[in-house]
Amino acid sequence: MAQILRCYELRLLRCTLTPPPPDSPSLSPPSDPINLHSHINFLLTCIQSGNYLQALSSDSAKLVTASTQLDSTKSPDRVYTELVERVEQFIRDGGGDEENGFRVILVICVAIAAFFCFIQGNITGPVSEIPECPLLLKVEKSKEWDSWARNQLISDGAHLLGKFSYLQCIVFAKMLVMKAKDLLFEGSISSAYGIRSISWWLARVLLIEQRILDELSSSLFDLLQVSMGETLHHFGSLEQVTSYWGDELVNEEAADIVSTVHLEAGIMEQTYGRVDSCRLHLESAEVASGIQLSLTGVLGYRTVHQVEPKQQRLLVVERSSSDTGGTSSTISPGIKTHDSSTAKNDWHEISQASDIHMTPVLLETGDKCEIGAQGNQNVAPLGAAPLKAVQQAVILARCLLIEISSRHDELQRWDMAPFIETIDSQPSSFFTLRCFCDLLRIRWEKTRTRTKQRALEMMEKLVEGLHNSLPGVAQRIPFCYVANIPTIPALRKEHGELLISCGLMGEAITIFESLELWDNLIYCYCLLEKRAAAVQLIKKRLSEMPNDPRLWCSLGDVTNDDSCYEKAIEVSNNKSARAKRSLARSAYNRGDYETSKIMWEAALALNSLYPDGWFALGSAALKARDVDKALVGFTKAVQFDPENGEAWNNIACLHMIRKRSEEAFIAFNEALKFKRDSWQMWAQYSHVALDVGNVHKALEAVRMVLNITSGKATGKEIDADILERIMLELEEQISRRPFKPPRVSDDTSLTTHDDSINKSEQRIAVGRSRETEQLVELLGKILQQIVKRVSRADIWGLYARWQKLKGDLTMCSEALLKQVRSYQYTIIAYVTQ
Repeated sequence: MAQILRCYELRLLRCTLTPPPPDSPSLSPPSDPINLHSHINFLLTCIQSGNYLQALSSDSAKLVTASTQLDSTKSPDRVYTELVERVEQFIRDGGGDEENGFRVILVICVAIAAFFCFIQGNITGPVSEIPECPLLLKVEKSKEWDSWARNQLISDGAHLLGKFSYLQCIVFAKMLVMKAKDLLFEGSISSAYGIRSISWWLARVLLIEQRILDELSSSLFDLLQVSMGETLHHFGSLEQVTSYWGDELVNEEAADIVSTVHLEAGIMEQTYGRVDSCRLHLESAEVASGIQLSLTGVLGYRTVHQVEPKQQRLLVVERSSSDTGGTSSTISPGIKTHDSSTAKNDWHEISQASDIHMTPVLLETGDKCEIGAQGNQNVAPLGAAPLKAVQQAVILARCLLIEISSRHDELQRWDMAPFIETIDSQPSSFFTLRCFCDLLRIRWEKTRTRTKQRALEMMEKLVEGLHNSLPGVAQRIPFCYVANIPTIPALRKEHGELLISCGLMGEAITIFESLELWDNLIYCYCLLEKRAAAVQLIKKRLSEMPNDPRLWCSLGDVTNDDSCYEKAIEVSNNKSARAKRSLARSAYNRGDYETSKIMWEAALALNSLYPDGWFALGSAALKARDVDKALVGFTKAVQFDPENGEAWNNIACLHMIRKRSEEAFIAFNEALKFKRDSWQMWAQYSHVALDVGNVHKALEAVRMVLNITSGKATGKEIDADILERIMLELEEQISRRPFKPPRVSDDTSLTTHDDSINKSEQRIAVGRSRETEQLVELLGKILQQIVKRVSRADIWGLYARWQKLKGDLTMCSEALLKQVRSYQYTIIAYVTQ
């Protein structure tokens, strides 16, 4: 029985790994309405062929939901609550653990059919008419049901990113999967029949829910951590996958599943900005897929009119010996892109929009050749096997890692270029992988003047392709979770922003208005100096939707009226994190730091993953003299962004206030990794370093202050107090030396003295003496550099003491004389005034 359940699980997972075979079985209703196996097979066949609506409207689905008994006149909350209760009762009414397991599979199939309906309508396309209600109930107030679904998806104050369709489908799917998972884990079904892939499906639903929100959600992150952790525990290695499904796996399907699990885990970590975890998962996916990636350089041509070949960065893909290229995720002829005549024509037309080659023309053995599919190198020999779909997904995922682990500048896109061009060179790709690759190229090329027009044309083709009927939906689903393609509203938003950068403001306004992206719309009207038109439009929408907190926040942004934010908090039942953040900023700007701190705390209590929120809380608390709260805020800020040098500096300063020199020293070390050009920070670091007894670091910090301020010195940057403390420390170290390190000599008078000292103590003493001498030399170089820039009595006094340490009494006398003259000059200047 367990093996049959796992076979059903594998069939369901394969829908997201491979397209349906050309000879898919015909759809026919279950012949035996009592037999659960016939219902499961029918639903699986519908899902595999992309007939999700037929699956939801079938008698097999009604067996689970009993939708004919639901009263559509009730509120949506009541209807869906009754639905979940019916599903739970349906599972529990089985004749035993064996039948209960099959009932859970039936519930999961219904949930995934609804989930794929949402995916089709909002991510992959083709966009078609699908009933908004997955229960296929005829409801009179459809807007009320849509509003209910929207409120169910709002999490931690994060709202939907634009206007989505079929929201009830994802809410319905999430309810069913979570209920089935709860019943499995609470022991209602024997652990022998545990359906392990349910955690994977829940993680996918939660990740898609996060992608449709405009902000990160901390509660979704917690749920994702649990679900993805369970998935990795069950399917994170080849041995686990093989032992679970055994002979049901074909070819190298186990490796593909392991690689896919780690890819999805890596994308989840990338979504929340966790660089190290993301890198580990992507490396595991790379190993599981049987490839090893590295970069090299080959001479080639980047532009049409280029005369001399230049070095081009290329990706080297080394295959493991076990990788033969033929696996379960090979590309079927029905979804090839570059090898079809239509795709070739589109590719040629788009490439002609710029004189920059889409992929560089390389030199190989003296001849020009286009970059090709990899064998062991990016420049492929004839007959080299193309990359598998999962390997292409691994390569594209590396672009996501580059995006979150490097600075957002022009060089970042060029770092991604070899990976993008590698996929562009492939003869075949899955639909979602091709779309994601094209989107990465668009984001790269829109930043360059010579390719911006081509980027716009590619974006228009990409948006248009989501509405085309071909390829079919079943061929678009594979790898839609691995390819981090945006939702259709997010993609259209990106299209609108590209139109703005090209000066096509009217088309952008049309897109933003259709997506209900009010902030972007306000931005457009402000660029056109039509702020009044933006206010009028928002007020018109408020007359239709007075309880939409986003509209009130947008109105507050354009009018700078705090009462709008207060109204947003009211209509959202105190759940609008954005409104509270806006009130916090407003209070900070007018100097009410205590109120700002309170509002930031309230906003972060709703959504703790807002990127700049913790730093803003720390700043407000610091202004309000709340050191403890400021320290909490800045500490959280560096946990989210370890490269925030300003936050590290503030942490160090707060520890200095608390007289915690060790903690301040560590924080300054981190801050100076990212703010090395701040001489004020180096000056503070020198004091902290000396407090912890690290004289060498203190001297290095003083020298950095001098180097940074060289050529623009005013004398204020020279801190005589820290130099005085360093001098006292060195004088004390020299005075504590028990003896002068002996030189190599044949004098027998030293024999008795050497024998009386322990050898280990002698080595320690010699080491300390050498270290002190090095510090004295470094201090001297600093003082010599200072006296060339300023002539101050305190500095000459320190210089004289240093010369005395060196034993040069003549130079010491001259320095003391200059100190006296400096004092005299100061007295004369004071008397003159």
